[in-house]
Amino acid sequence: MVRAPPRRARERRRGAWPRVAVLAPAVLALLAGLLGGLLRAGVALPGAGAAALPWQAFAFHGALMTGGFFGTVIGIERAVALGRPAAFAAPLASGLGALLLVAGFPAAGAWLMAGGALAFAGVSVAVLRRQPAAHTALLLAAALAWLAGTAALASGRALASVNAWCFLFLVVTVAAERLEMTRLMRRRRGAQGALLAILAALALGAAGSALDGRAGTLGGCVYGVALACLAIWLAVFDIARRTVRSHGLSRYMAVCLLLGYGWLLVAGAAWAATAAGLPWRDAALHALGLGFIVSMVMAHAPVILPAITRIRLAFGNGFYAPLAVLHLSLAARLAFGHRLPAVKAAAALGNVAAMLLFIAVTAAAARAWRTRAAALARRS
Repeated sequence: MVRAPPRRARERRRGAWPRVAVLAPAVLALLAGLLGGLLRAGVALPGAGAAALPWQAFAFHGALMTGGFFGTVIGIERAVALGRPAAFAAPLASGLGALLLVAGFPAAGAWLMAGGALAFAGVSVAVLRRQPAAHTALLLAAALAWLAGTAALASGRALASVNAWCFLFLVVTVAAERLEMTRLMRRRRGAQGALLAILAALALGAAGSALDGRAGTLGGCVYGVALACLAIWLAVFDIARRTVRSHGLSRYMAVCLLLGYGWLLVAGAAWAATAAGLPWRDAALHALGLGFIVSMVMAHAPVILPAITRIRLAFGNGFYAPLAVLHLSLAARLAFGHRLPAVKAAAALGNVAAMLLFIAVTAAAARAWRTRAAALARRS
């Protein structure tokens, strides 16, 4: 005889379906973005030359990853935190905009994504009004950076600064979340002021990146130096320095964070070098996008995903496997990929494998939780 699930559990599952439905375009954007990334890295994919979708993914790889996936997921998280159904309009628009990009409607997709960023800024204003604090003000600043990046992409103007603005959105979002966590520590005097100065320099560098000539070069250099300074700030003041000595999920999160901060330092140096004319663009973009941002996702997903989907996870050491694959493949890509195209392609496959493995490990953790919960229910 199979017992019917308790009423509260059934209601929790029903309430999760709208969130999962909004999450679906983000997953599709992620898959398309990964496909585009492989093509950009020189990976030969069967049939890619005969289809339009892979080349749309190639052209809009950055927008699919930063806005279509990360922006949509962050938008869902923010909508859940606000608790208003209308707030889901932001991630829905950005997710659908990403799908239009790969479907061959770039103008409509870019403008819809910009509309999602505008709605997300409105949600961030509501969050700030509900909880006035330094970290919620930074979350609003991050939303405005995303709006600037998507507006530049949609209008075709200031394209040189699109990456800078979109990465600024993600970087400031992470910094805001970590600033909130430092409330648990005894913060040194001037630490918050230093962080705000670094983030202001990042915004100044992003704005300057759109300019021509020496001003654009200076803007890129300022942006890179600010990224490096942010890495140092996080390494010094973040609670991860303490929690890395703990056990279980807390230690895993700290390892992800500290590795990410190391790649952020590399990204800052590479970004400034690229602005100065050195051929380090791939290192700058992927040390930041993969080494830092994806590490932050791997760190926070075991906590954020249950809040978004109401699917609980049983943490295990298996989460370290995709983390190791990600960082080893990224190190190989940045160390040898600029001289050896075959290594770059193989490392890009490793980058993608790490993210797909992380999804598989997360799914296994969800199954393990359900199995464990069912066993406890039978015993009771």
